[in-house]
Amino acid sequence: MTGSDDSSGSGGADENPEAGTSTPVLALDASALMAPVEANVRLFEELDRLLGTYETVVPGSVLSELEGLASGAGTAATAASVGEDLATRARTVEVDDSEEAGEIDDGGDTYADDALVALARTGRVDYVVTNDRPLIERVLDADTPVICLRGRNTLAITEP
Repeated sequence: MTGSDDSSGSGGADENPEAGTSTPVLALDASALMAPVEANVRLFEELDRLLGTYETVVPGSVLSELEGLASGAGTAATAASVGEDLATRARTVEVDDSEEAGEIDDGGDTYADDALVALARTGRVDYVVTNDRPLIERVLDADTPVICLRGRNTLAITEP
């Protein structure tokens, strides 16, 4: 994004909470939010390049994952801390167990990857941004495009 702290891309569109309309909704995974440190990716600049206008959302379970990783040490902790800061640009969304019913039987807990797949399957997002290979496959199986790393530090869209 270009200097804005809201969840819209640089095109300046109004916030749009529903997928399938003119402003695409992107769900961000922890791996995408950590990519600026781990893969030298300018995440929001790349998303601007690909889509122009968009809204970003982050499941609460992704924020919890980042918080846990950031409490550690080393490069992963630094990357997670940066990811937490970047996540403030996105709208936090919660995924309830009924949305995940087809994904997991977790006794009521919401896991980050399952939440992202549930958002994709239920049509609440138009894209999932991740570098997690197993998650990429699950999202593509849910007929939702994925934005992931292509090459050294460039993002690209992979269609199902």
